[in-house]
Amino acid sequence: MSDRNKGILLLLVSALGFSFMGAFVKLSGDLPTMQKAFFRNIVAAIITLGFVLYHNERIFGKKENQKLLLSRSALGAVGIIANFYAIDRLVLSDAEMLNKLSPFILIIFCAIFLKEKARRFQVIAILVAFMGALFIIQPEFSVDIVPYIVGVVGAVFAAGAYTILRVLGNKEKHYTVVFYFSSFTTVLLLPFTIFMYEPMSWQQWVLLLLAGACATVGQFGITLAYKFAPANEISIFFYSTVVYSALLSIVLFGQIPTLLSVIGYVVIFGASFYMFLKNNRMDKKEAARGEQLKSS
Repeated sequence: MSDRNKGILLLLVSALGFSFMGAFVKLSGDLPTMQKAFFRNIVAAIITLGFVLYHNERIFGKKENQKLLLSRSALGAVGIIANFYAIDRLVLSDAEMLNKLSPFILIIFCAIFLKEKARRFQVIAILVAFMGALFIIQPEFSVDIVPYIVGVVGAVFAAGAYTILRVLGNKEKHYTVVFYFSSFTTVLLLPFTIFMYEPMSWQQWVLLLLAGACATVGQFGITLAYKFAPANEISIFFYSTVVYSALLSIVLFGQIPTLLSVIGYVVIFGASFYMFLKNNRMDKKEAARGEQLKSS
């Protein structure tokens, strides 16, 4: 199997992991969002701690990277809480697709904070993606819109976390970054969980522990996928999360996305696919130029 195909396979597994995480969170019932997020993160922290110790790495990373690790974790924590809030209150596939706005928001953040030039095709894709989000949100002046807004806020904070990861680069091992984030979020959520704690049945315990395990599979899958192939070659396959989530919504919850939501999915996926094709063309042109320079 080629490295590219390995990357695609890992990304599909990652998407499946995150989809099941969302389904288990939703299945766990009427529990506080903070409590659900706490259990998702403590499981991930325990699993990733094993990897950090096995590879004999520093548990909390290098001293010079603390500001970046802390910033990434704080932004990611808010992103997860917002995402869980949306999952609990929306059709699962709607919540997942709103969360998938983060790659488009990432382009904006990289242009503003990292001074990376946004190309014209990227700007077009961003505008189209946000038009697609409006089909899903179907804005009305009522409280029903709140979970949709929170879902978009979650994508914004996730994009902020990914921006920090761009700066962090290869300065830390991926399992160290995941452990730092998971343990930070666990500690952050602990007081809220204690204060708002609601007793859980054994089924709810199992569901939330499974959610944490699936989230860890998803996190490692996406991290390893991008080690085998560049993001602009394979990232489009991560949108399979929405397909998985839509099927889980129908089978487990009897929730069928509205026609407007489906149109929104197609529009956002189309914008991502457009960026995917443009990035591939640019890479081929750059590779051809490189070959010409070598031959000359």
